[in-house]
Amino acid sequence: MPEAEPPSNPSSKDTGYTPGDDNFSRWRNVFAILTGSMTQEGKELYRVARDERNEEADCKRCEKQRDYLLQYSPVIRFMRDNIAQLNGDINSTNVRCRRCTTRQSGGFDPDYGIRICANELRNRKHLEDTLAHEMIHAYDHLRFKIDWRGNLRHAACTEIRASTLSGECRWTREFFVRGQRNLTQQHQECVRRRAALSLKGRPGCKDDVHAAQIVNEVWDSCYGDTRPFDEIYR
Repeated sequence: MPEAEPPSNPSSKDTGYTPGDDNFSRWRNVFAILTGSMTQEGKELYRVARDERNEEADCKRCEKQRDYLLQYSPVIRFMRDNIAQLNGDINSTNVRCRRCTTRQSGGFDPDYGIRICANELRNRKHLEDTLAHEMIHAYDHLRFKIDWRGNLRHAACTEIRASTLSGECRWTREFFVRGQRNLTQQHQECVRRRAALSLKGRPGCKDDVHAAQIVNEVWDSCYGDTRPFDEIYR
């Protein structure tokens, strides 16, 4: 029986990604990305390696910016005060900066607190939007007793409110960061899209069509509910 050939290394041969932490490997990967010779799988391998290499620095920067926002950001302080009125407390001990393997900027868990994905943050403004989004989830959890795991309508409503009120769907961010060029109904389209995307990843949601359906069912009551704000101002 002929001897089987060892499997080739898909990292460098098939994806365009070159493993290694030296300067030559880094520049080779950057060049492969710029010239379009790296596949999506290769780009993901590159991002994972970069995130692991920069984990300590990313988390330190995130923690420094988090502490600044908790003390000085008007929207974050406003949300802290309103959460405190519901006997909740958001502070540096339950807002945790971590390296995330999923491509999202943050998350909220009623038992854990708020997780900020330090490796996904572009700048302090991005962190402010992310933190505001997750704090709206915390507010909703305390005020409305959200059933996070068993009720998709509850989840859809708080996702709509969080995307509406956090500032993540402001026109400038949609236009310059996400490349969305729509000028009419831009804010509502962004909120619908992001709420459905978040809902699709939850247990019990069948697919993107099901997610959009649930979002539509609760849209009118949830998009118009701006509590604790008087209006959508961001």
